[in-house]
Amino acid sequence: MIIKFIRLINSMNIKKILIWVGVIFLVIILLGIIKNIRNNPQTDDDDQTTPYLDSGDYDFTLEHDGLERKYLLHVPQSYKGDSTPIILAFHGGMGSAKSMTENYDLTEKSDKEGFIVAFPNGASRLSSGKFATWNAGNCCGYAVESKSDDVGFVKAVISDIKDKINVDKIYATGMSNGGMLSHRLACEMSDTFSAIAAVAGTNNYDGCNPIKPIPIMHIHGLQDDHVLFNGGCGPACNIEVETEFTSVSDTISGWVERNNCNENSKRVLEKENAYCDLYTGCDDDVQVKLCVVEDGGHSWPGTEESPNPLEKSTPSQAISATDEIWNFFKNIQ
Repeated sequence: MIIKFIRLINSMNIKKILIWVGVIFLVIILLGIIKNIRNNPQTDDDDQTTPYLDSGDYDFTLEHDGLERKYLLHVPQSYKGDSTPIILAFHGGMGSAKSMTENYDLTEKSDKEGFIVAFPNGASRLSSGKFATWNAGNCCGYAVESKSDDVGFVKAVISDIKDKINVDKIYATGMSNGGMLSHRLACEMSDTFSAIAAVAGTNNYDGCNPIKPIPIMHIHGLQDDHVLFNGGCGPACNIEVETEFTSVSDTISGWVERNNCNENSKRVLEKENAYCDLYTGCDDDVQVKLCVVEDGGHSWPGTEESPNPLEKSTPSQAISATDEIWNFFKNIQ
């Protein structure tokens, strides 16, 4: 073969040899490019990479409105970069993001069901972020006094999270003052949240005018001595609260009207000390759901006692608020 190759070279002039060498060189380069593309496939837009965090617990700080604000993030073991639902969970007044992680079973539910959960921290006089409140409209405390832009903060948190993980549907839930903020977010960010669920915190935002229908769930104890079921600030109200809370019935009827639902509900759950009523026929097929815990006080049903100093009532075990909330969220189309 070597002799044939030498004879071939002798029969060709230098110009032809150079042409053939060039052709072979180009073929080698093209084969290398093809191999690299197969081994490292790219999207049409190189900037559209999939956000990815390992599973675990994170503590993030961001600047908003001239202040450093923080949120905690729990990523379950099942997350591998696929589009995943996320719940933003808002602590009660005088609580903190950390206190919200220590109760309510949301991190455990996250690990079991595969959603991501974020715990934003409210506005606080303290650098530690403890004893924080949310500006939910007419309540509460330091957040209202300082005119804290908590809706803007929530938007900043969502934007920051989207830089870190691949977000699917976004939900909001909260306890007491955090539930009130969830209602306000439904009023002002119905195009962002797929649904909200509030526990022991009614809608106290006067400017509620959502741009689209939004599914609403509300859980409330009949024995709540803080945010009274029938409206008003009960005997356990904190001294920083200077408002008469909206009643549960007015909160629900307001959402039934905004979502253009049927005024008559149907009983979808009934057990000892608890029942749930569902309002359907709403625009865009959304739903409004009310769960009443007859032996429940100012607490999150189904959990242990809360570390929040304002949540002194022993939680009812009639239902698990966490289970009911996630069932409501995950069945939304």
